[in-house]
Amino acid sequence: MERPGYVPPAWLTAPATPGRARPLSVPVGSLDATIDVTLWSPDDDSDSVPLPLVVVHDGPEYDERAALTRYLAAGITGGWLPRLRAALLSPGVHRNHWYTANPDYTDAVSSAVIPALADAAASTVRVGIGTSLGGLAMLHIQRTHPDVFDALYLQSGSFFRPSFDAHERRRLSQYGRIVRFVGDVLRTTAARPVRTVLTCGAAEENVHNNRVMAGALRAQGYDATLHETPGGHDFTAWRDAFDPHLTRLLQERCAHETRRG
Repeated sequence: MERPGYVPPAWLTAPATPGRARPLSVPVGSLDATIDVTLWSPDDDSDSVPLPLVVVHDGPEYDERAALTRYLAAGITGGWLPRLRAALLSPGVHRNHWYTANPDYTDAVSSAVIPALADAAASTVRVGIGTSLGGLAMLHIQRTHPDVFDALYLQSGSFFRPSFDAHERRRLSQYGRIVRFVGDVLRTTAARPVRTVLTCGAAEENVHNNRVMAGALRAQGYDATLHETPGGHDFTAWRDAFDPHLTRLLQERCAHETRRG
């Protein structure tokens, strides 16, 4: 439902060379499962040329419902984004198990998925992207495997705390694991703080825990910013925040790496 005066992002109708996508399947014994990945690249890309890589939780959903690769293609075609690739990670049927600060999943991304992506195409910096539980899981990867990501883009992260989110206990059996991880983040320091951009709808329940998390990350040396946006906990709101917030992050962290590569 569009409110009066709502204007969709201009990049939705901007010229865009579509790029190409290919599937990868990464078997992971510790999960007794396969992590399916779609690797998206610019049309004239050569795998041997190192490019920045964005690694996206809920990747197929982000693409289908928030037009993520169209945004990337429009930015590359228009010259306002650097050339880069995107790895769209699918949670399959395991989302609530994998994306809730699960150390087995986190280890699998670090030890299996990232090496498989490196074998498929050369990369420079890596940016982790996730929303809701996917954002929580990206932060979990960065805290436990600090060399995996050079920047994070976290939308409406599910950084649950009992003071704000006790009701989540009734619907999510992994609630306790999430709360313990978030508490650990708030109490400890990071091995490698990275540039982190958070977005969250100003009217969302999650905005309170996102404010706490952004403040804690800044106190630990992260260059962390929280942007409170219009809209709610949905893919349209997350899509509409790509520009300018994701645009600026990719310009900051990736442009000079692309030129150097």
